[in-house]
Amino acid sequence: MPDEKDIDLTNDRPVYVIGGGPGGLAAAAALRQQGVRAVVLEKSESVGASWRRHYDRLHLHTTRRLSALPGLAMPRSFGRWVSRDDVIRYLEKYAEFHELEIVTGVEVSRIEPSGPDWVLHATGGRELTGRAVVVATGYNHTPSLPDWPGRDSYTGELLHAGEYRNAAPYAGKDVLVVGVGNTGAEIAVDLVEGGAARVRLAVRTIPHIVRRSTAGWPAQRTGILVRRLPVRLVDRAGGIMSKVAVPDLTEHGLPRPDTGLYSRVRQGAIPIQDVGLIDAVRTGKVEPVAALEAFEDSKAVLADGTRISPDTVIAATGYRRALEGLVGHLGVLDKRGRPVTHRGRAAAQAPGLYFTGFTNPISGMLREMAIDARRIAKSLAKG
Repeated sequence: MPDEKDIDLTNDRPVYVIGGGPGGLAAAAALRQQGVRAVVLEKSESVGASWRRHYDRLHLHTTRRLSALPGLAMPRSFGRWVSRDDVIRYLEKYAEFHELEIVTGVEVSRIEPSGPDWVLHATGGRELTGRAVVVATGYNHTPSLPDWPGRDSYTGELLHAGEYRNAAPYAGKDVLVVGVGNTGAEIAVDLVEGGAARVRLAVRTIPHIVRRSTAGWPAQRTGILVRRLPVRLVDRAGGIMSKVAVPDLTEHGLPRPDTGLYSRVRQGAIPIQDVGLIDAVRTGKVEPVAALEAFEDSKAVLADGTRISPDTVIAATGYRRALEGLVGHLGVLDKRGRPVTHRGRAAAQAPGLYFTGFTNPISGMLREMAIDARRIAKSLAKG
């Protein structure tokens, strides 16, 4: 992979791609295939930096075939559900295979329009001029840790899920996992399997749970099929399928949600793809409890008034996109800090500025990044 010394960062108006993760690499490869020069700017020292920080047991919840980026299939040897380490290997190979121009160690802090071009303000006082910009800094960019009352005085161990690697440090410990998304659910199961003495899972909103695969049919394919169907219809069908495929865990502290699955997806809540949570809850190995509200000395205070004393609290409380400093002045973000345009389109007020990887669709993030990359490349090739 070329480094900064091998690439001429002059103002020859390439397309600059910010971020060397799957979205950025896919966009750069698709642009190259269209004959458009693209330079990837990555602030870390290697591609796939966020994947390298994920916990050890992570596997894609989307199938290998439906997770490949443009122009290079994932090897069959990776299996159906690709591991974190194999995703990293794939991204490294992808950059090499497509001979992508990647500059590491360069962080872009602000983007501004300059006539028909864009100026990128980067580390080292650089001002880079490009004909267009693709922002691919990642859905999971900056860990979001709630400012719970008493948090700073808590005497136990408190960490964000982004710092969790494996269960070894927590063997024999009492652990509270806060947040019942896919990350929280999987970490809870990992802790149980890794020998934690007690694992509780703090739940604020009852999640939808789906089987990752049923009779060989992956949930991802269902997600692809239903995306354009009426929300009410998908909610009804999802409720029926849930009752068939997922046992009622009400007596174990995890009742069925009273909202529609697809309605929740449209609000940004992705269902849990079960990789062991159902059995762990059913057997009492993972104990669902009320949401965490505050800390008092060494105790965690739950929404139902219960006070517990875990050794460790792991906050699986999500991430922020953290795009405000980069593009917040351009009117291209909504009130929640998300790009107002996606699916390979540029905003009318910012032609030549594209975003990829800032949605989390049930059809699969990597699959959507691949689609976005081709759309962006076709749009810029016309220009």
